[in-house]
Amino acid sequence: MHDSRFDFKHHADLVDRMSAALGLDLQEEAIAGRVSLDQITDAVLSCTGCSAPGHCAAWLRDQPAASAPQTPGYCRNRRLFARLKRAAGEAGA
Repeated sequence: MHDSRFDFKHHADLVDRMSAALGLDLQEEAIAGRVSLDQITDAVLSCTGCSAPGHCAAWLRDQPAASAPQTPGYCRNRRLFARLKRAAGEAGA
């Protein structure tokens, strides 16, 4: 039996870990107005459609915190994370 709650939580964790690998804190990004809660939810839903969550989890295990310059090419949220990384860099400049 497929537990959709576990699946959603698993992908929410992957999205959160991906943001951390990129040096982003989604809560801080939301507070700063750079991403909405709906966009974060959409990112998790997009992640649930990924065909490579195992590859993603392995990639994330190999990334020291805040060290990744970008997501893997197959990441369904690549554009969102790239935009947030650019915006965070501009805000910190």
